[in-house]
Amino acid sequence: MPYQPTREDRFSFGLWTIDWSGQDQFGTATRAPIDPVVAVHKLAELGAWGITLHDDDLVPFGSAAATREAIIKRFTAALADTGMVAEMVTTNTFSHPVFKDGALTANDRRVRRYGLRKVLRNVDLAAELGARTFVMWGGREGAEYDSAKDIFAALERYREGIDTVAAYIKQAGYDLRIALEPKPNEPRGDILLPTVGHALAFIGQLDNGDIVGLNPEVGHEQMAVLNYTAGIAQALWADKLFHIDLNGQKSVKYDQDLVFGHGDLLSAFGTVDLLENGFPGGGPRYDGPRHFDYKPSRTEGLQGVWDSAAANMRTYLILAERARAFRADPEVAAALAESKVFELSQPTLGAGESLGAFLADRTAFEDADPAALAARGCGFVRLNQLALDHLLGAR
Repeated sequence: MPYQPTREDRFSFGLWTIDWSGQDQFGTATRAPIDPVVAVHKLAELGAWGITLHDDDLVPFGSAAATREAIIKRFTAALADTGMVAEMVTTNTFSHPVFKDGALTANDRRVRRYGLRKVLRNVDLAAELGARTFVMWGGREGAEYDSAKDIFAALERYREGIDTVAAYIKQAGYDLRIALEPKPNEPRGDILLPTVGHALAFIGQLDNGDIVGLNPEVGHEQMAVLNYTAGIAQALWADKLFHIDLNGQKSVKYDQDLVFGHGDLLSAFGTVDLLENGFPGGGPRYDGPRHFDYKPSRTEGLQGVWDSAAANMRTYLILAERARAFRADPEVAAALAESKVFELSQPTLGAGESLGAFLADRTAFEDADPAALAARGCGFVRLNQLALDHLLGAR
């Protein structure tokens, strides 16, 4: 069968995605819960490589220690039976009412201490399961009212919390990195660290920022009217792209979590082109999992859950094939050269050129003809059409 995923593709799914029951703000569940062990076995059958989870996805909140241990033992046995890996683990600090004003940035100090302990407990679980990435999404770290939150103090407490978790990882000797997940809004009216850029600036203020990076999500960046491909490109440039969340989003709406490619398809093509082929002029490459953080539509039954999981992987493989053909096309190579895309990799200053020599070069400014420079077309529309032709299979 064409576009059949294999373990080498390193596709992974969140347990919370497969097990979403279809409940939303306006309606009750449309599907029964799925046993995590069943999810592991079925995803393995479909060709997935890994699974990810929040603590509460696997062990119900408030479970007794013996119950928790039994559930984890059964889950790890399923991983061993199928060869699946738990490549990423995260913590739910947003569902229970105790976190209604956040966890690490709650105004109530008692809540912050409880939330931090919950996170650290799950760091231990991540290490036990062999995960390499610990994602931290602060879905409740924010506010609806400007007067309700001291943002300076909130960022101080956020920094304190993340640094504490990172220090704990180092102290324990765990082979784990933290990946922050930006989002502009929902469920809070305004969430702290709303975009890739905000999160990168925040990481620069950490004492333990060397093991803290990013887990950008397609829909989250597009909700902020931003370009996801450009966002992960900047994270790569900063050597901070630790993990990714792929899904589909149609314009500036609520977080839709559609199947990857079932939203902005041209943007999805650009994302896959970057992930699979790298920057045109060379540079760092992403070598981590292709993780899908989507939700099966609440209109679907159980078979639709598995169909949608398969659709994510199939769409990615189709786009990867189209992207390879795009990069291999001699006409595309010529169009990239004509558009001077490759020239952007050439330093603006010459090798060994001093600032004084640059200022003395009259051809750079005094003798330059800006009208002539401006007259040249860039050829970007033709280049984009070539990308679209390959995406649609017209070339």
